[in-house]
Amino acid sequence: MATVTFDKATRIYPGNESPAVDHLDLEINDGEFLVLVGPSGCGKSTSLRMLAGLEDVDEGAIRIDDRDVTHLPPKARDIAMVFQNYALYPHMTVYENMAFALKLRKTSKDEIDRRVKEAAALLQLEEYLGRKPKALSGGQRQRVAMGRAIVREPQVFLMDEPLSNLDAKLRVQTRTQIASLQAKLGITTVYVTHDQVEAMTMGHRVAVMLDGVLQQVDTPRALYDTPANVFVAGFMGSPAMNIKTVPLHDDGANFAELIVPLTREQVAEARTEGGSDTVTVGFRPEDCDIVSAEEGGLPLVVELVEDLGSDANVYGHAAIEGASERFVVRTDRRSMPTMGETIFVKPRTGQSHVFHAVTGRRI
Repeated sequence: MATVTFDKATRIYPGNESPAVDHLDLEINDGEFLVLVGPSGCGKSTSLRMLAGLEDVDEGAIRIDDRDVTHLPPKARDIAMVFQNYALYPHMTVYENMAFALKLRKTSKDEIDRRVKEAAALLQLEEYLGRKPKALSGGQRQRVAMGRAIVREPQVFLMDEPLSNLDAKLRVQTRTQIASLQAKLGITTVYVTHDQVEAMTMGHRVAVMLDGVLQQVDTPRALYDTPANVFVAGFMGSPAMNIKTVPLHDDGANFAELIVPLTREQVAEARTEGGSDTVTVGFRPEDCDIVSAEEGGLPLVVELVEDLGSDANVYGHAAIEGASERFVVRTDRRSMPTMGETIFVKPRTGQSHVFHAVTGRRI
């Protein structure tokens, strides 16, 4: 087990002016499961590959414990990587695939056998050890790839979107297995995904990236409850947070016929740095109520109702400053509206998220 430190680590691909990863400062604790998440092209996989030694570090440094590994080859870093496409040898059995790296290290046969069988038991692969990859399902192949990493007993596990080739049901099942396995083994793990639900359910902490820049790193709950900026607020959560930039008044934000109250301090900060007359306000779909017209809610014309069984997501649009704006609210399925109906929506007091209209930072 080990700590991992990105110290202003930067990667600029030849021919590109802007960095793929820009001065990444990140400390990963011993035994921690850290998830790197963000949209395609945000730099999360490049960051992982820099840690693995598969990409150069143009500026800054990367350390595993106190050892500087910035310019060491992958084999000298004591890491094991699990890829999206499994990368198994098709002509070898499951046993041989899992044992291969140990054979290259000239590990004794007895030790190889012990480690492979222990890993197979952990991953429920004992009955498949004699099979070749083509005879396995996608989920089983991914477990073999995990087993091959486990038998090496590395200091750090690196996982690059390992579940993206699996179907939805298997993804949920396998991510549970990976999280519980990491907890048993206690090995420091860095996991890359573009799926924010995966990030929220697996990581001890989650690091959100955009355009090569780390936006926020915190526990899943803290990211959800107190996002640092508009991007994190909109990225974390499904359905996404309702976020709109609206006129700012002394008493709050003006959503058409609905005034969302703001504190004096929030109003004052919203007016700094060129944000004098607007403010960005967000509220989660579950943090609002459907009210009567007399209670002064935001009128919303219903376009779609998703019945999820236990509750429902209601999608609609509202007229704000002459434009039709989309909103989604979550409601009890027993009081679901119908398509075409006009409902009135009111964010709960104290549940709104407020951001600077120009910089996007939380205020």
